[in-house]
This record gives sequence, structure tokens and C-alpha cells, in this order.
Amino acid sequence: MDISGYTLPTTLADLLSNSLVLHQIAPYLPTSAIYALAATSTALHHVVHDSSEVFRYLDLSTVKSAIVPYEPLDSGGISWRSERMDESLTEDEFYSGPLRAIFSKLERRCMLYNVHIMVLDGLSVPADLVREIIADDRFNVRILSIREAKHLNERKLQQVLRYAVRPSRPAGTPKVKGIYFFGPREPVPVQDDPDEKFKKKSRQASPSRGVMSSQGAQIGAQWNHKSSDALNAALARTEDKWYQSSGRMVAKRPSLEWAETVKACEGIIAFDAVLCRGPRHDPTRAFVADNSRPPAPHPASFLNPAIATVALGPTGCETCHSCPEDPAIFGYAPSSQMPLLSPVPLHSSSIRSAQMPHTNDGSGPPPLYVRCEDCLKGRWCERCHKWWDEGCYAASTVAQRTELQQTEFIEDIQSNGASRVVPKHSIKIIGVRRDCFGCGHTCITCKELFIRRCQKCRNEYCLEDNDASSAICCDWCNYTSRRTVEMY
Repeated sequence: MDISGYTLPTTLADLLSNSLVLHQIAPYLPTSAIYALAATSTALHHVVHDSSEVFRYLDLSTVKSAIVPYEPLDSGGISWRSERMDESLTEDEFYSGPLRAIFSKLERRCMLYNVHIMVLDGLSVPADLVREIIADDRFNVRILSIREAKHLNERKLQQVLRYAVRPSRPAGTPKVKGIYFFGPREPVPVQDDPDEKFKKKSRQASPSRGVMSSQGAQIGAQWNHKSSDALNAALARTEDKWYQSSGRMVAKRPSLEWAETVKACEGIIAFDAVLCRGPRHDPTRAFVADNSRPPAPHPASFLNPAIATVALGPTGCETCHSCPEDPAIFGYAPSSQMPLLSPVPLHSSSIRSAQMPHTNDGSGPPPLYVRCEDCLKGRWCERCHKWWDEGCYAASTVAQRTELQQTEFIEDIQSNGASRVVPKHSIKIIGVRRDCFGCGHTCITCKELFIRRCQKCRNEYCLEDNDASSAICCDWCNYTSRRTVEMY
């Protein structure tokens, strides 16, 4: 602006008046910072309250007024507060009160309809409130994140989702196209407490008996974990955990009802988890062939639909580097086979942007290998995440503890026409076995790294899970103090 020959500098209000700039900056600002910015001047107040780009991405997980700071309503029959409440108030209405107040405030200011991405992780989100977000016209949410939500009835939420995707639903509904529910929420940065830091240093300075409990061992374990994450990202060419050898991606195993709900929502609502496509979930393969009688169903072959909870990495089977169901590749596989990736997208509310893996080198998308735990029983190492498919290792489907060794033989055809059976090169050891309850099912390679035999009692022990053990003795033989029997 030119006034009397002087050019005024560009202000922050002028910069944020550009919708493109505001669209890129607003998702990185907390809600409290946005309101603090609007309170600084009249120009910024108009920019915040008159623009539709400010609250396109709304994260309420860090808003203090959205948290219910009270104990449950009924705690042993004792009233938790002295104020009188309306007797017709239900428990869901009580726990959804803070969020409803925020939504009402945004609706009065004509901002609620502009929210396309809503994050409610860790808050009190009853199923009735999710139903309103999905069904009410005052909401226009496309991607909803309710990971680790409290007071959320999962059975009721399943009914809400099944009703929302019913065949007789109105055209253009539901507006919600993606829901983050199964995975863990994003870590919230917390400032360090000086007292807690002092206690942590005291614990580190205190002497410990175990070789794995020392400070040097703990630092080494942390660096090993970081190097493992860096190696997984380099092998998968992406930082997305679903495409790495991450192991279990869902802390709590989803129920079969959730698998049926996700299957009913295929093509309509996407989730941050997908159904397992292993051959045991295919009804056409759940038969055994017998020449003497017609094909009959095998009781141990077919599995009901289940959610894939294990990320196996980009290399596939350890032997054939593939799988019977073929991996899902973004851009080629149907959208229902691709999970929503974390974190929640900031600038785009489309499902494609939430499912697209971002490679480190800019190359094509990596393959996605995911399975449920039932399809990996006896064939997946829980430590290094190696796995074998059904064609390379036929593990027992009944026994929980499977055999560890499988020997392959070939026929060595001699020049004189005689044949004899010889080992191929050496014994091929595949499959997993549970040698340590803390480590879980592990392969022979991981067993050689962490399982030792005590030189005194000759029993096997794990270096990591036996804190008082040493490199040559188990925790019992390495304990020099007086042993007492603890009755309780």
C-alpha cells in the first residue's frame, strides 16, 4: 500500500488473508493458538472467524476443555459430586458434554460445517456422539480419528456403522469416508518434570545385578531399537509402519464382530486396518481333495473374516519372497485393501491421501504384506518378524507349539542312473518355537542370539528377560544372596 509516497510493510494479517497460505499453516497451529491469534487484533479476528480454511483440520485431543476431569458417575454407590444433576441425563450425554459444548460454540459461529478432518483421540467420545458426527447434517467431517477414545461402547459403535452403510441409506451418505480407530494415537509431547528426572537419574545410578539392567546395556538397547527402525525404513523405502516389519500394529486384538463390520463398510468407509486376505479366509479353498470321496470341508482350514493386525514388511515370505494372496500395492489394489496411514493427513481430507505411502527415494509404492495372527501361527517370528507362507512351511494348525525343524531332501542323480537321497545343502530350519515366554515365538536365528545354556545348572535362559543373569549363568545360579521362598 502506498500512502504519501511511503510503502507499508506486509503484515501478518495480509499474509494470512491469502487462503493458500492459511490452508498450509492452520493445521500446524493448536486450537488455543488460533484463538490467541484472533484475540491480538481486529484484522486477525476477521481472518480467523471469516475464513473457511482455519478449522478445516480440527484437533481437539489437546484442548483442556474437551477433557472430562471427573471420575465415573457411579463409584460404589457413592455420589462423586455434591451438585444436583438432571435425573434424565444419561451417562453418554454426561461424558459427551464437553465435546457437545465445543461443537455448539463452533456451530453458532458457523465454523462447524467447515471441519473436514476431526481428531478426538483419547477423549470421551460415546457412540451416540459418533452417530451424530456421521449422520447429522450440521457436520461435514470426511476423516474422523477416535483412537483410544474413552467411554466408547464398541458394540454400539458397530451398530452405528452398520446402519450408516445400509443398502437403503440416502444418496451421498455417509459423509465420513475414513475412521481411525484401531491404531495407537499420536504421542503427545510432554514437558519433563524436574522431580521425575531426578528420580530417573537415581534409578539409573542405583546398582543392579543383571547384565541387561546396566545403564550401558539400556543405552545399547535404545540404539539397537533406533537402528532397527532405520533399517526397516530403508528396506521398506518408507516411514509408514504398515509397510515395514513392524509386527503387531494393533495392541488389542479386534473381535470377530469388528471384522464383519469392516467387511460391511468395504468401499464406503475406510479404516486404519484391513481384513486379512490369507488363503484360510477364502471359502473356495476350505476343502480337502480325496479321490475316494467328494471334497468335504476341513474343520481346521477355514477361518472366519479377521482383521489383519501384523505388518510383515516388504519382502514377503522368507523362502519364496511372495505370498499366496499376492501383496496389495497402492494404485493397483482396491482401496478396501489399503489401510489408513498414520498420522492423520493435515491438508487433504481424501481417502487417497490418507492411504498413499510416501517413499524415501521417490520410487513407486512398496508392496503391503499383512496377516492376522491365526494365519501366522507357527510361521512368524515375533522378534525379527520373519515369516513363511503356507506353501513353504505347513505348520500345524492344531498344536500351539509347532516343530522347529523341517528338512528338505533332493535326489542326487548319479551318472550311472542310480539315485540316492542326500541333504540339499544343509538342514533348512524354518518355523518358530516358544523358547521364552517373554520373547514369544521366535525362529532359530533369534534363539541363537538370545538363548543361552547355563554352565552350572545346564538349563536354558534368555538374556533379555532374565535380568539377574549373566553371559554364562542364569539368574538363579548368578544370584549370590540368601534365597528365600516367597509364599505370596
